[in-house]
Amino acid sequence: MTDLVLGYLSIAGALGLGLVAGVFMGFSDFIMRSLRDTADRAAGIDAMQAINRRILPSVFILLFLGFVPALIGLAVLAQSSASPAAGWVFAAAVIYVPSVFLVTLVRNVPMNNRLAALDAGSLEGERYWARYLSHWTRWNHVRTAGAGACAACLIMAAAVLL
Repeated sequence: MTDLVLGYLSIAGALGLGLVAGVFMGFSDFIMRSLRDTADRAAGIDAMQAINRRILPSVFILLFLGFVPALIGLAVLAQSSASPAAGWVFAAAVIYVPSVFLVTLVRNVPMNNRLAALDAGSLEGERYWARYLSHWTRWNHVRTAGAGACAACLIMAAAVLL
């Protein structure tokens, strides 16, 4: 019975992680380039500042934060039940925390906070924006790959169990 529950939880987790990876991928693939390509740099800065204000009270942030305890709990459940999928579930937790959660806290959020403190139309804002676009996006690629790898691990766990 535990393997069946773990299998279905792995499917649900993979779907949620796919959503998280998709949001990150959208930023890496076209949102950041679109903001960079705005005719007025201040408009791009202002748009990103607005996105950063809207992200906190969103369903996305619930998924993003919720996966830390959820994946750790799922890994503990898989290990304690000696599930044949324990390795895949453990891998998902081990990948998520550093590549998605910690990268966000240590890299992307500080850049967002600095951007939020700048006047979009200022020379300082314009100078920071060029650096922000490349550095923020580079770290976002890491988050995209991490969330996608976690989803793949949970798909493998479900495949083993169901």
